[in-house]
Amino acid sequence: MPLSPGDKLGPYEIIGPLGAGGMGEVFRARDTKLHRDVAIKVLPAALANDPDYLARFQREAQALAALHHPNIASIFGLEQNAIIMELVEGQTLKGPLPLAEALPLARQIAEALEAAHEKGIIHRDLKPGNIIVTPEGVVKVLDFGLAKTAEKSAGPPSSESPTLSMRATEAGLILGTASYMSPEQAAGKSVDRRADIWSFGVVLHELLTGKRLFQGETVSHTLADVLRTPVDFNTLPPETPRIIRDLLKRCLDRDVKARLRDIGEARIAIQTISPTPLKKPPRSLLPPAIHPGHSSPRPPSPSPPPPSRFSISPKPLPPCLLSTRPPSRPKEPSSTSVRPTACPPSPPMEPASSSRPRPRTGNPSSGSGASTPPPPNPYPKPKTPPPRFGLPIANGSPTARKTN
Repeated sequence: MPLSPGDKLGPYEIIGPLGAGGMGEVFRARDTKLHRDVAIKVLPAALANDPDYLARFQREAQALAALHHPNIASIFGLEQNAIIMELVEGQTLKGPLPLAEALPLARQIAEALEAAHEKGIIHRDLKPGNIIVTPEGVVKVLDFGLAKTAEKSAGPPSSESPTLSMRATEAGLILGTASYMSPEQAAGKSVDRRADIWSFGVVLHELLTGKRLFQGETVSHTLADVLRTPVDFNTLPPETPRIIRDLLKRCLDRDVKARLRDIGEARIAIQTISPTPLKKPPRSLLPPAIHPGHSSPRPPSPSPPPPSRFSISPKPLPPCLLSTRPPSRPKEPSSTSVRPTACPPSPPMEPASSSRPRPRTGNPSSGSGASTPPPPNPYPKPKTPPPRFGLPIANGSPTARKTN
């Protein structure tokens, strides 16, 4: 069913394509009733025109609608042979990643599978392309609409297996999932939740090494590797803990009876190594617009202004002035004390009386010790004016004379 921007699919208006894969093309759409953006996956004609497949898929979609988990993308419903899903913004999972970043992501994947297995739902198509990491570091497992409900009893090989079904081959399912299929799924046998555990081990191995575990020249060669090629655990990073190596060996055991039986055990094993959740996405999974190592040039950091030729560089203060303690009073030097070299104390001031010269005593000419008279008073007392009636002395006897 070809769609283009502006087309209507029930209450959903197509905005534009998001991508295409073996199970169809995904579009971004707008819910005109609830005013939110959703993702619409249109099934390919090889599956959309099969009434048996659509009837089974609708029953499974009803069971998937009961899954409410923060690590599982929700399914909103079906509309004209199309799946209406939660729109998840982020980047697909890719490696290699360091252990500190890979293990928290793997734990979230295990939690999503554990929630689905408790509801009796098997994913059957777990791969890095179906795992999205949001900008907040939250894992979202997609395409649960292609899962199947777990069978209560093992039966004969199903003709609807994605590996052996001719309709699935025409839709291109094998091209996208052959590297992550379990051996029993690749052989066309009935599968249970241990098939998801195998796929989880393949995803975790690729997350740590950055390389696909099984990859051949053709689909047939890839399926042959899944069935027979020994798993090389020496390609894991040397710092991989022993408990993670043992977990991968149990997940990737071709013997179904010896394989890890519950994905919850994988979650517990990873939690012992990485107890804290991932607070932000790995650097390699950030979108290009905000990727710290993107090829776009980073704006240069502002450089300090050049020094002016008129600027005066301040002289450094002595250590004694940098201290917050008040200056201490200088002590008299002694034979045992040592004067400080940083700020030597100033010499004591002489008394003010010592600056004035002392009066000389004795007659310098005679050499006697007799004292000399003090210097004349610079401020003598004023003379008393003569009286108006004077008494002149004549011949030694006073005579009275009236003055005019």
